[in-house]
Amino acid sequence: MSVVGVGIDLVDLARIARMLEDKGEHAMGRLFTTEERAYLATRPDPTGNAAARIAAKEAVYKAMQSLPGARAVGWRDIEVTRDEEGRPAICLHGLAARLSEQAGGLLIQVSLTHSAVSAGAVAVVSAPGVRD
Repeated sequence: MSVVGVGIDLVDLARIARMLEDKGEHAMGRLFTTEERAYLATRPDPTGNAAARIAAKEAVYKAMQSLPGARAVGWRDIEVTRDEEGRPAICLHGLAARLSEQAGGLLIQVSLTHSAVSAGAVAVVSAPGVRD
């Protein structure tokens, strides 16, 4: 496996809280998959979890930018899930999934965090068919 890219993002929770208050379901539908929205709906205050997922999507997007055509990847093409042990994981859809297939299958490692004021994520994307 060779590293395709590394991405990082930091999101201000106050900005996400305002977005959710002002744009509500419109923003949720534009940014998150059905499964992500269902998970966020279970949270008493989804702001921190939503912000961490936005940061993760942006970090993965940035890490994929060395792949031809990756600039067109959309928000819902990158889904934040959990693996069998509860760790954050990434599921690709649409264009992102096609780019992964073209690269021989991407391995995406992601780490999320959030505090009372911000959320962050780091992503490392590797592929067997891409050279360093």
